[in-house]
Amino acid sequence: MGQSSSSHSLSPAGSTHNHQRSITRSFTSSSARSEILGFRYSKEEASFDFPDATTSFIDYTSEIPDDCLAVVFKFLGAGDRKRCSLVSRRWLLVEGQSRNRLAIDANSGLIPFIPSIFSRFDSVTKLSLRCDRRSVSIDDNGLIMISLRCLNLTRLKLRGCREITDVGMAALAENCKGLKKFSCGSCMFGAKGMNALLDKCSSLEELSVKRLRGINDGVTAEPIGPGAAAKSLKTVCLKELYNGQFFGPLISGAKNLKTLKLLRCLGDWDSLMEMIAVPENSLVEVHLERLQVSDIGLSALSNCSKLEILHIVKTPDCTNVGVISIASQCKYLRKLHIDGWKTNRIGNEALIAIAKNSANLQELVLIGVNPSSISLEAIATNCQKLERLALCGSETIADTEISCIASKCVALKKLCIKGCPVSDEGIEAFAWGCPNLVKIKVKKCRNVTYEVGDWLRARRGSLVVNLDVCAVEAEAMDASASDNGVQEDMEITHVAVAQPHPLATSNSVRGSIFKTRFGLFGARGIVTSTFRRILQNISSTRMCTIKPVPSRDPEKYLKHMTPNTVEKALSFIPLSEAPTTNKLRSKAWTPTPSTSKLLLHSKETTRTLKSSQMDTQAQGTRN
Repeated sequence: MGQSSSSHSLSPAGSTHNHQRSITRSFTSSSARSEILGFRYSKEEASFDFPDATTSFIDYTSEIPDDCLAVVFKFLGAGDRKRCSLVSRRWLLVEGQSRNRLAIDANSGLIPFIPSIFSRFDSVTKLSLRCDRRSVSIDDNGLIMISLRCLNLTRLKLRGCREITDVGMAALAENCKGLKKFSCGSCMFGAKGMNALLDKCSSLEELSVKRLRGINDGVTAEPIGPGAAAKSLKTVCLKELYNGQFFGPLISGAKNLKTLKLLRCLGDWDSLMEMIAVPENSLVEVHLERLQVSDIGLSALSNCSKLEILHIVKTPDCTNVGVISIASQCKYLRKLHIDGWKTNRIGNEALIAIAKNSANLQELVLIGVNPSSISLEAIATNCQKLERLALCGSETIADTEISCIASKCVALKKLCIKGCPVSDEGIEAFAWGCPNLVKIKVKKCRNVTYEVGDWLRARRGSLVVNLDVCAVEAEAMDASASDNGVQEDMEITHVAVAQPHPLATSNSVRGSIFKTRFGLFGARGIVTSTFRRILQNISSTRMCTIKPVPSRDPEKYLKHMTPNTVEKALSFIPLSEAPTTNKLRSKAWTPTPSTSKLLLHSKETTRTLKSSQMDTQAQGTRN
C-alpha cells in the first residue's frame, strides 16, 4: 500500500466549530490515534505529548476505499464508532454515511438540531424515536422535518411521542413510502393517521401498535383497513388497546398475513376470529394473551389449516372443546403454549387430542394445567419429535409422570419443571432416559435438592443441570427467623420505650415530617409500624410474645384482641399519632377463641420484664 504524507495543525483557541475542536482533540489526545494515522517524529520530539503545527504524519488508511472503511465500522459498537469519528474529517464523513441505524431521544428540545443530525447521518434506514413520559415529545413539525431528511426509511419506531397527531402521520406516510416495519406505543394519533400510513406504504410488512390512545373514542373512530399494504402485510401485533376491534378490517383484508398477536386487548374477540379465520387464510402463528375469547373463537381459528404456532395464555373462557377443535384440524402444529391460569378448564381431554393429532409437535409449554399420567404418556408416546417441554405450576405432575417423560421422550433436548411436586427420585430418571437431553431446569420444586443435581452432572457430564431452589430455602429461613427472632425484636422495643423522648429540633421535626409523608405515600407506613409497636408493647405487659404482624394485613391480627386490650395498647402511642389512635378506637374489635393461639410464652421477655420491675421497686424504696 502506498503512503501519502500530509500536514495538520491545531485549531485556533477561539474556534467555534465543534467538529473541528473534536478533531483537534483526537489528534492530540492519545498514542492509539497516532498509531492509526502513523505519526512520525524525531528523538527530540519524542518527549512532547502533543504535535505542533509543523508535525508531519503518514495516514496509512488514506488509500483504503471508503466502502471498505465503512464495512470495518459496521463491526464496531456504538461507542467505538463515535470515537473513530473523531480521528479525522474523512472518518467522520464515512462513519456518518455508513450508519444505518439511529436511536434518538425525541423530546421537544430535539427540533432545532434535526437538520444538523440528519445532515451528518444521511443514510439512516432504521430510526427509533423515544420520549420519556415525563417530557414533552416532538410534534408534527419535528416528524415532518425528519421524514423529509430520511426518504429511504424502512423501519420506524415511535415510543411516547404524544404530541404527534394525524397530520404528522399523514406527512410521514407521504414522504417515507418505502416503510417496511412500523411500531408505535403510547402515542395519541388516531385511525386517520393509521389509515394514511397503510394507504401510502405499499411495502409495509410488519405493524405493531401498543396503547394507541387516539382510537379510544369508539363513537367517532373509523375502521382501519389494509389499504395499499393488503398484499405486503405479514405481521400484525396489537397490545393493550381499548378498541382493538377497529383493526378487524385490516386483519381480515391482509391476504398474506402470517403472524397475528393479540395481547391484553379489551372487548369481545370471538366475532373477529370468525371474520378473519377463513379456510383460505395463510395464518401460521397466532398469540392470544389475556383476551376475551372463548371456544367459539378457537373453533373459528381451527379453519386456519396452516397454523404452526399457537399461544393460548390466560384466556379463562377457553376450555377443552376449543383446544380439541384446534388439534383436530391444525395438523401442522409445531409449537403450542397453554397457560390455563389454574382454572382447570383445559386438561386431559385437550392434551390427549393434541397427542393424537399433532405428530409434528416440537415444543410444548403447559402452565397452570393439571395433566394426568395418561395424557402425558400419550404425548410422550405419539409426539416423537418433541424437543422442548416446559411444565409449570401443575399440582399433578409428580415422579411417576416425570419418569414416563424420561423413558419415552427420546427426542427431548430441553426440559423445564417449575413449581411441581417432583422429588429427587423423579429427577434421577434422566440419568438414563432422554438420550438427546441437553439442558434441564428445575425451579421452585420443594422436594428437589442440590445433591441430585450434582449426582446427575456426574452421571451425564454433557448435560446442563440448572437447579434453582434458593427461593424455597429462603422462604424456609424467613419463616424460622420470624418465629425465632421475635424475642430480639421485643428486647429492642423495651429499650426504645424506656428512653425518654428527646427535645424536638428543627432537624428532628423535618425528619418526622418526611417520615410521616413517606409512610402515607407508602400506603402502609405509619399504620403498619403502629400496629407492630402495639402488639410488642402488649406482649411486654402480659409477659408473652406475639407472632410478627404481616405488613400486608395488620388489622387481621388486631381483630383477635379484646376492646380492653386494644385500649391498653393505645396508651403506648405518642400524641403525634393521634389520628391513628382515633382510628383504632373506632374499630369494633371482637374477641375470638383463637386469641390464645396468637400468644406464645417467652422466657427472655419474662426475664426482661422482671428485671425492670425490680429496678422500679428499688427506686421506690430509695425514694
